[in-house]
Amino acid sequence: MSTFAKRERLLLADLLETVGPEAPTLCEGWTARDLAAHVVVRERRADAAGGILIKALADRLERVRAEFAAKPYEELIQLIRTGPPRMSPFSLKQVDEAANTVEFYVHTEDVRRAAADWTPRELDPVFQDTLWSRLERMARLAGRRSPVGLVLRRPDGRTAVANRSAPVVTVTGEPSELLLFAWGRQRVADVALDGDPDAAAKLRASGDLGL
Repeated sequence: MSTFAKRERLLLADLLETVGPEAPTLCEGWTARDLAAHVVVRERRADAAGGILIKALADRLERVRAEFAAKPYEELIQLIRTGPPRMSPFSLKQVDEAANTVEFYVHTEDVRRAAADWTPRELDPVFQDTLWSRLERMARLAGRRSPVGLVLRRPDGRTAVANRSAPVVTVTGEPSELLLFAWGRQRVADVALDGDPDAAAKLRASGDLGL
């Protein structure tokens, strides 16, 4: 059975192939080639991928990522498309779905929304609910560095508290857009902010909120 992670993986691979290695992304300083190398290293080089979360390993991660970025672009795309080796935890369907659904969705939008003529994707309700469930579980982590209190709200009124500071700003949008906002893509997220204007401006201008 196909999974959301697998679908988003293939969409990302196809998009990277279409835009080419020098296309811009929303990841500061990264081209499509750099982003592709990051994705490959994350699931194929556990010895270096720890640098994503552990500052002491960040230099090693960057060295390994640069080595992969120097490989032929077509090879990187094929490595993304075919997925991790069998010995990798990411090869397990449950792990892949849990760890990569959000990862690949966000990085696909990193490429799509860096283009001047991007248009919103139509996402089915089941996928939106899946993204919301991920966001609910990680809301506190996603908003831990928010400069203000942060509440994430779906159009139907369901909410997740990401930061309990004051003043509070409520951000309303579809789960896919709230996810992008909470993952530091505030500039391109299609959301509405409600609260103190200065606090809302500060939140919109901040970088990564927690992850």
